[in-house]
Amino acid sequence: MSTPNGLLFGDQVAAARLSDRFYALGAEKLLRLAIGDLFPGRIALVSSFGAESAVLLHMASAIDPATPVLFLDTLHLFSETLEYRDALVARLGLTNVIELKPDERQLAEEDPETFLWSSNPDRCCAIRKVEPLAKALKNYDAWISGRKRFQAATRAALPLFESDGERIKLNPLATWTPDDIKAYFKKYDLPPHPLVAKSYLSIGCIPCTSPVRPGEDARAGRWRGRGKTECGVHVPETLEAGADI
Repeated sequence: MSTPNGLLFGDQVAAARLSDRFYALGAEKLLRLAIGDLFPGRIALVSSFGAESAVLLHMASAIDPATPVLFLDTLHLFSETLEYRDALVARLGLTNVIELKPDERQLAEEDPETFLWSSNPDRCCAIRKVEPLAKALKNYDAWISGRKRFQAATRAALPLFESDGERIKLNPLATWTPDDIKAYFKKYDLPPHPLVAKSYLSIGCIPCTSPVRPGEDARAGRWRGRGKTECGVHVPETLEAGADI
């Protein structure tokens, strides 16, 4: 598996070389390069349709509205998120949104009362997010994430390209600031997620998402008080393990 220029995918050296080579392109040109040239037909955008998701979705729709968009419906999402997804899909003309859901038999065995998020949030994330995404990503050589450095201290050194098991993950908005996000929304008159007005700055599942207080980082409202900062889809070892289940 290699680029037209001989760069091997799926390892740290390749990711670093891609970051060094294309760091000055800017998000839109970088995304166009990835979708059209580096990984044609082999890349997907993974989107939560959350607080800032409209930026990447808008960029992708302008490049190719048939770009695969993987959406994880954990069955614990806010109704506002599902309504926002439908509104954005219609507004942007996205034609290839692929909904991923947890396995029903697995839910019946491990979370029959839908309360696993309280007793074991890591396992809840695994069966509702990590494993469905890992299986879907088997069909792609690369995927696109909307993560940004400003969102949390754990993301402060986020690269543009990173190794993700056998794949390359692209973070085209890694260096963007909150002001960059606001400016893009304003420039293209993009609708905000309805929960942003209620101080939800990072929006996941209902039981594990709370409003962000003044002075907190954007992801402070996720798994509040649990010492948990990621669901697992951005942890390569966890994601690769999920692909085998």
